[in-house]
Amino acid sequence: MDAILLQILNGLDKGSAYALIALGLTLIFGTLGVVNFAHGALFMIGAFCAVTVQRVLSLSFETVDETQKDFLGNPLKVKTPYVENWFGPEVGGTIIDWAVPLAILFAIPIMIGVGYVMERGLIKHFYKRPHADQILVTFGLAIVLQEVVKYFYGANPIQTPAPDALNGVVNLGSIIGMDIVYPVWRVVYFFFAVVIIGGIFSFLQFTTFGMVVRAGMADRETVGLLGINIDRRFTIMFGIAAAVAGLAGVMYTPINSPNYHMGMDFLVLSFVVVVVGGMGSLPGAVLAGFLLGVLESFASMNEIKSLIPGIDQIIIYVVAIIILLTRPRGLMGRKGVMED
Repeated sequence: MDAILLQILNGLDKGSAYALIALGLTLIFGTLGVVNFAHGALFMIGAFCAVTVQRVLSLSFETVDETQKDFLGNPLKVKTPYVENWFGPEVGGTIIDWAVPLAILFAIPIMIGVGYVMERGLIKHFYKRPHADQILVTFGLAIVLQEVVKYFYGANPIQTPAPDALNGVVNLGSIIGMDIVYPVWRVVYFFFAVVIIGGIFSFLQFTTFGMVVRAGMADRETVGLLGINIDRRFTIMFGIAAAVAGLAGVMYTPINSPNYHMGMDFLVLSFVVVVVGGMGSLPGAVLAGFLLGVLESFASMNEIKSLIPGIDQIIIYVVAIIILLTRPRGLMGRKGVMED
């Protein structure tokens, strides 16, 4: 039972990332009708926002410390971060330690800006083009962004640790009398994903802006005839979707060290999640993300892999085939979406 619960936790952890990326993808497709193959690159840019914040906060200058000597008796040169010099060692050290959570404040405006530029500068010209054209141009954009990041940050993964206070483990099973030890940061990531997903759904469901967007998703032309600038609202939604992907990337950096191809690694899986959940269905994207994450986690168990070697690599695609054969529109897909 302990092993089963542990795999469920692992699945919810993976599913959180899948659900967040798929949610942003579905927001873009549901509002603009664009198949955005550059969405994985937005996840990657968010991760490197955290890397950038960590590097900026760690910038330091050298001073000569007369109290410390090397083996020849010469004073040592000591690097002191500017943040510690400005705010003191204790406060400055805490700021550096919490670089990843603080990167959220930096990533939100950056990702909204990137999304706005991407939509206004490129994607708006492909609204009425076939989906194949949209896939080609956004996939090309993803490759360009990937190579830009590789040029500035290098090809090797960059370690971005979680704060020391959240870098340990917690016994989640003690509440129910079991021994289930799990990394604190992964628990934080799950609850962070739940908050973001809940925030997006609440925004669309309970705000006037969100109601207009949902109406535009259902009947864009009629909403436009009412004198509402629906295009501007959809552009804002593109920026919000980019921010969701970016925040998912920021918080994922302590789990998986950022590298330039991490966006592509998640892109294919997130599109499978979107298709399984149903194109254009936000609840379907979230449901499929967590479902496939849990199934992938169970498929990675040694007992399962010994029975079916390699099943952990293909389980998501096998499930996708089964679901699409039985429910061609996905779990919660709407009639008419991508059926023309």
